[in-house]
Amino acid sequence: MSRKIADIRKKYSKKKLQEKNLAKEPISQFAKWWKQAVAANLEEVNAMTLATASSDGMPSARIVLLKDFSKEGFSFFTNYKSYKSQQLLENPKACLVFFWKKLERQVRITGLVEKLPVAVSKAYFSSRPKESQIGAAVSPQSEIIKSRKWLDNQFKKQKKAAPKNGVPMPEHWGGFIVKPVIVEFWQGRPGRLHDRIQYSLDENGQWKIERLAP
Repeated sequence: MSRKIADIRKKYSKKKLQEKNLAKEPISQFAKWWKQAVAANLEEVNAMTLATASSDGMPSARIVLLKDFSKEGFSFFTNYKSYKSQQLLENPKACLVFFWKKLERQVRITGLVEKLPVAVSKAYFSSRPKESQIGAAVSPQSEIIKSRKWLDNQFKKQKKAAPKNGVPMPEHWGGFIVKPVIVEFWQGRPGRLHDRIQYSLDENGQWKIERLAP
């Protein structure tokens, strides 16, 4: 018997999110949850939805991988000629969403976007597996291509010609950092009365903490 989509639901009851346990600013709070997520051995714990919009407001979203976070913000790397990069360069604002199902948690980060320094991108690129470096070099990301066979042939050619010590970072590749202005922490609770805590950055650079209705 097929299951109705409307009947699919889950009860949340594992944890609570209380003001008395919160960090004073969101990066420290994220770091606390991040350590717990890593300790829980979540698969692809750094997977996050990246939502962007073009200059005319057309939205787009996809999964990318977080590669670093600090007081400055949240970093990831990509092809600067890709569709997501085009949108970010036109409209440098983005939203990131982490969903850690096992912990019944979600983190939503809204912020302003900047390119990472070239030196930072090169340092990360050089740390990647050689096949990932080659893939980044040969793939015209988001463009229409002839076939899978064409892509495989491009990869084989580049792999054969690649230096043993690695591939130089392409000029069209690098990182972005999302500098948060709003961060929401969501903890699933029974009866759909979830805990939602929002940090918002004010004009003086101070974080205001508020509870949102679920």
